Amino acid sequence: MTATDFKPSTSVQRKEIMRNSSYQIDTKNEWVQWVTGDNSKTSLTAISFDQANQILAKQTGTAQPKENWAFFDKNNPKHNAILSLMYQAQWTVPNARHEEVPDLERLSDFLKSDKSPVKKPLKLQTQIELSKTIKALEGIVKHRFK
Repeated sequence: MTATDFKPSTSVQRKEIMRNSSYQIDTKNEWVQWVTGDNSKTSLTAISFDQANQILAKQTGTAQPKENWAFFDKNNPKHNAILSLMYQAQWTVPNARHEEVPDLERLSDFLKSDKSPVKKPLKLQTQIELSKTIKALEGIVKHRFK
């Protein structure tokens, strides 16, 4: 992982780790040292999102889910265009009720990737940024069926 790939732990993760440590600083410090493999590190802000998830998984058996950047606004026509392009690109997953639905995890991963023209959650994108995302998805559809 390079310095640019470092995704810091979230405040929700840090609070949960402290709560699970009964707010005992020494216990929290041991968790940080365990996950980093470095006895000099004791700060929860020094660990990554994935490292915080490792601690939470050991403490509770569950980790914080991946951050979803693919939340849609059904009243935004550009969001609806993105949904349509997802179907065209066959970015779908099986669903018992609707047969198949757009794969939002795949779109979220795409928006976070280097291939995305705009590295922002869908709901935070401006109209211009949404147009760039739509253009990229149109390119994926075109490439898929050439």
